[in-house]
Amino acid sequence: MTWISAALRTLEEVQRSQETAIEQAAVLAARSIARDCVVYAFGTGHSRMPVEEIFPRYGSFPGFHPIVELSMTFHNQVVGANGQRQAMFIERVEGLADQILANFRLRPDDSMMVFSVSGLNAVPIELAMGARKAGLPVIAVTSLAETNAGLPRHPSGTRLADHADVVIDLCSPVGDALCHVDGVDEPIGPVSTLTAVAVVNEIKVRTARLLAADGIVPPVITSSRLVGEERSAELFEAAYLDFARRAAGTLRTASAGGR
Repeated sequence: MTWISAALRTLEEVQRSQETAIEQAAVLAARSIARDCVVYAFGTGHSRMPVEEIFPRYGSFPGFHPIVELSMTFHNQVVGANGQRQAMFIERVEGLADQILANFRLRPDDSMMVFSVSGLNAVPIELAMGARKAGLPVIAVTSLAETNAGLPRHPSGTRLADHADVVIDLCSPVGDALCHVDGVDEPIGPVSTLTAVAVVNEIKVRTARLLAADGIVPPVITSSRLVGEERSAELFEAAYLDFARRAAGTLRTASAGGR
């Protein structure tokens, strides 16, 4: 079987089995955005990719607030300074999530979406725990096969999914890779990035439908080849300004108080 064929089967499984969870996530997202708050999105390692996909991208709109820590996501160096060994170590450091969240004024009308394929590392788990403690609904996007195959690493004995109001299963297999190649013992070709990006865009589209049904039309970042240069520039500027306005409200300041 080709990787594309196997990946399409996995996407079909996500579509079949995760319909309810994805719709629940969209309802939470639309509620937060309609109330002039944000949907935080966080991921470490390769789980940064769906976070970057959610906003800003063509076909995206403000209200989603990506959080990407470069120390845990910048894998281009591989070895040496800023290498992958360090990144993989840092995402397991207990207490770091509290330092990340200390920058933000978490409000009950916000939502938190946390991406982690394994769902076992300390930072995403504790970020979900911190968000929930602040009263935010938490959406976990994870691989249930992967997370349940490993022993919990966190001292609490929990996984990311244990701290979520909505759990979306990426439907990726243990080890993530789909294809077996003759002469190679280990499987090749991970699929979780594809399914995570699919989940993000499905949530995004459904959120837009819910907002539009309530008369809320967000500025959608759109190519000039579709709407012309002037309208495209207007939409970009409106989306950036809306994002900046919402982002200003998320920052923890002396006047805003603590979490």
